[in-house]
Amino acid sequence: MRIATAAYPLDPLPNWEAYEAKLTRWVADAVRQEADLLVFPEYGAMELAYLAGAEVAGDLEASLSAVSDRMEAAWDLHEALAARHRVHILAASAPVFDQGARPVNRAVLICPGGRVGVQDKQVMTRFEGETWDIVPGGPLRVFDTTLGRIGVLICYDAEFPLLGRASAEAGAKILLVPSCTDALSGYSRVRVGAMARALENQCVVVQSPTVGPAAWCPAVDENVGTAAIYGPSDLGFPPTGVIAEGALNAPGWVTAEVDLAAVSRVRREGAVFNHAHWPESAARATVAPETDPDTDLP
Repeated sequence: MRIATAAYPLDPLPNWEAYEAKLTRWVADAVRQEADLLVFPEYGAMELAYLAGAEVAGDLEASLSAVSDRMEAAWDLHEALAARHRVHILAASAPVFDQGARPVNRAVLICPGGRVGVQDKQVMTRFEGETWDIVPGGPLRVFDTTLGRIGVLICYDAEFPLLGRASAEAGAKILLVPSCTDALSGYSRVRVGAMARALENQCVVVQSPTVGPAAWCPAVDENVGTAAIYGPSDLGFPPTGVIAEGALNAPGWVTAEVDLAAVSRVRREGAVFNHAHWPESAARATVAPETDPDTDLP
């Protein structure tokens, strides 16, 4: 399959028609590059807040409801584009009020036949939890698609090995990591986490960031990142683990051909067996008690 991952700039869109035109253009551009799976970033849907006006977009609390109220229509648009072009799309995540007092951070995976399912962020960053009051949502999931089993780790979630491991043990050979980070340090943390998940699970990990300034929306006013596709540094994959990578903060698609048979092969024949040896490492992950140097040293 060919994967396209977006380095996506947020725009102050004046109306729904402008959003529809932008998304249609982005999807068509990826399709021209023969993509089968399109990945959009975390909080890429925040540009929908501007449709309610500059004052709403500039208010942290008001922007939450403004975006959440638009998401059913946005997902319908993604469904129509996925069906038209016969592609799979991970829609940009958004704050969504889902029968709770506070919103969750939700991404939706859509196939040519419609929505496959939703993945909510599991672990909140300090800004999300302490300032914006976004809350953890539904459980971690893995999605069956005609492209293979796909897991989604939203941004900060990719920094936690157990979430990636649970997805791999549920059969995921591709992990999608939509991200939104406001500094090089934050982007680097997610990048390192994504590469580590590819290494330890011997799988493909796809990172899609928001990029560029969006001063009109304080929730996502600065965005730093690089779109990239990672794999294990082993048999059948680049020695650096970087399958494809764009330039820092450069908007556009980064694409690469990925063969999931290579994931199976590296797990079976690689120079190392990170995926298979996880249970062994977990079983040995107990720190021995302190010893008495007067009695225990040889």
